[in-house]
Parts: sequence; C-alpha cells; structure tokens
Amino acid sequence: MPSHSLFEHTTHGSLSSKIFELLRERILNEEYEKGQKLNELALANELKISRTPIREALKQLELEGLVESIPNKGVYVKGFSPRDIDDMFEVRIALEGLAIRFAIERMDEEHFAKIKEVFELMEFYSMKKDQDKIDDLNILFHESIYQATQSQYFESLLKDIHFYVSITSRHSISQYDRNSSSLEEHRAILNAIEARDASLAYDTMQKHIKKTQLLVRAYYANKN
Repeated sequence: MPSHSLFEHTTHGSLSSKIFELLRERILNEEYEKGQKLNELALANELKISRTPIREALKQLELEGLVESIPNKGVYVKGFSPRDIDDMFEVRIALEGLAIRFAIERMDEEHFAKIKEVFELMEFYSMKKDQDKIDDLNILFHESIYQATQSQYFESLLKDIHFYVSITSRHSISQYDRNSSSLEEHRAILNAIEARDASLAYDTMQKHIKKTQLLVRAYYANKN
C-alpha cells in the first residue's frame, strides 16, 4: 500500500468519517453516476489507504440512503431523485422560516457580527468571481443564522438538510446572473435581521430558498 496518503495522519475513526464525507460529496455532485459500482479496492488504491475505512464509509453511505449494497455483487450509487431533492427544499423552507425568527429573538451582537462578516466575504469573493468560495460562504451564511438560534438540536437538524440541498444546487444554478441576484437576496436577509424585523426576515428567506428551488427543478427537468 503506497504510504503518501492525504489521510496518513488521520486517526482511524476520523478517517472513515473523512472518506464518508468525500464520497458523499462526489455522489451529490454527480461525479459518480446513478447505478455506478463503488469498488473498495479501487478506492483504496486511489486514496492510498486500507480497505477497512472505505468499507466503513460505504456502510455509512448506505445508512444515508446514498448507496445500495447488493449481496454478492457490490455497492452501487443510488443518489437522490429530483423528487427527493424537492422534498428537502420544502422541509428547508419550513424550518429556515422558523430558524430566522428564533435567531432574531435570541441572537446577541456576536452572532449578528458573524452573519454580517460572512456576507461581506460573500461580497468580496463575488467581485472576484471565485465560485468555490461563494458556494462555501453561502453554506456558512445560513449556518451562522442557525447558530444564532442558540439551539444545538435545531442547528444540527438544519445543517444536515442545508448541506444536501446546497451541494446538489451547486451544479444546477449556473445561470450567469445567479450570483449577483443571490447576493442581493442575502443582503436583504441581512438587512431584515439587522432591523430585527422577524416578519420581513421570514419573507426574504422564503423568497430566497424558493427561487433556488425553482432553478434546481428546472435543472433536473432539462436533464430528463
């Protein structure tokens, strides 16, 4: 087994988690096609690690519903259907509306400062047209709002849903003007939070998520 793995200084438990996260993102980004077989040995050779953490990561992916293990055949990618993703958006719309109301009621100046800082970074990288940074900061902006609810349970629940929706949205909202319109939507959300206007914040958040949902629907409709 080659010794120069990107994960060579990672402990066993965290190694399987990192492999799980890597494979999950590949599946959600459609780097692996639906129905594609995931070969333990090939992955171990690619990542320069043993097969054990690969096997553990594949089991976790199966629990998440992203792969299917077929006896005597192997592990195959299931991914998410367009309907699954649309359902996630509906759940996110409901939960984030509640989250932003909680955030406005409960947040302190430190939480607001974090949300504002993330938005300012979004502005900066939007000017530079750095799509990877914009995507990461989009996730962080919403997660900063979840943190402002000061509810560990609520934050954990929303982060899982938002992760799946955000990753599957990255490749599907590539219209040339989407970054600028998305930035303005985030600005409107930030302004409503700063004004402590829960009703306006709720409305702006709902409009933002629903617009993204429509774009994702269009992407999957054009694929078929």
